[in-house]
Amino acid sequence: MPDRPEIVCICGSTRFAEEMNAANRDLTFSGVIVLAPGVFLSTAEREAGRAIPPEQKAALDALHLRKIDLADRVLVVNPGGYIGESTSREIAYARESGKPVDFTYDGPGER
Repeated sequence: MPDRPEIVCICGSTRFAEEMNAANRDLTFSGVIVLAPGVFLSTAEREAGRAIPPEQKAALDALHLRKIDLADRVLVVNPGGYIGESTSREIAYARESGKPVDFTYDGPGER
């Protein structure tokens, strides 16, 4: 028996907040410590053209890499196979760090 629960970092486009929350819930119920993005714009905010300022987005991106450092593995939430630019960087970082990377969708993807 491990001395602590597994730690999983959720990655993916923040447009999939609902799917990430479901993955977070499922993992937490199964006894996993979950690290995930902490900031999501609402659909209304995105449709209104609101965005996180570039300097703040860069800080959030760097913070998320530190979450990957703390994790035992990464779970990419990618409905329909979608993986954007930021998530691609996070996957590459996780793999370079030797972290296993799993995907919620393994079929043909889109970029």
